[in-house]
Amino acid sequence: MPTLTLKRFSRPLRRRAIAAAALPALLVAGCGSTVSTSNYKGEQHAIAQTIANLQSHATAGEQHKVCANDLAAAAVARLGGQAACERAVKNQLSEIDNFDVSIASIALGPKGDTATATVRSTYGGKKRTTTIHLVKEGGAWKVAAFG
Repeated sequence: MPTLTLKRFSRPLRRRAIAAAALPALLVAGCGSTVSTSNYKGEQHAIAQTIANLQSHATAGEQHKVCANDLAAAAVARLGGQAACERAVKNQLSEIDNFDVSIASIALGPKGDTATATVRSTYGGKKRTTTIHLVKEGGAWKVAAFG
């Protein structure tokens, strides 16, 4: 992946570039085999379904749905809004090869409105583990951040 030199960007563009650089991690669940949701019940099932939806939308190249349906409002805002989010997701999708993904674990936060999911993937022959942070917005789980 090309390295970005962020000094050349203005402060708002620098923040967007940093947020966009995190998209490959965001889209870890974006390509490859279907995420299984059958091992989970209740809120954990809803969280697994959110990750499966992200994967489905990314695989289909539906960056509009990724930004509108799968990402939390704060994540879209960090990318500069809906249109900038769609461009960033589209650009990242063009650079990602297919790889397999599975959810290793899901943990609800103490108040039940946040969660983390540990996702395992194989990309370029190497195993990778990523933590996906989710928040509940308007009754639906959304991807908030990665790492």
